[in-house]
Amino acid sequence: MNEKELEKVFKAFANKRRLLILTVLKKKKELSVGDLASEIKLSFRSTSKHLKVLSGADLVVFEQKSKEDFYRLAEVQLKLIKDIVAVFDVNQVYTLFVRMSE
Repeated sequence: MNEKELEKVFKAFANKRRLLILTVLKKKKELSVGDLASEIKLSFRSTSKHLKVLSGADLVVFEQKSKEDFYRLAEVQLKLIKDIVAVFDVNQVYTLFVRMSE
């Protein structure tokens, strides 16, 4: 991984919402943008923007099924993602964002 790619990865991990997205995808395996937005209580548009950053850092991949895009963790970075997400208590991160969205 070169310096530019590493910078993208760190930028992607530097946002609490993107960490939550990675945490949810780790748990649920694959979700549509709409289902993911609902799960994290964020607008479809904002969720899409965060997914674009994660995709640009090669942390998630998507597959178009019918008219929807479904996202999952990228196999290439799976160990890195799992190691970093494991540092955070999944329930604590999720609870924090549920409170923020109320």
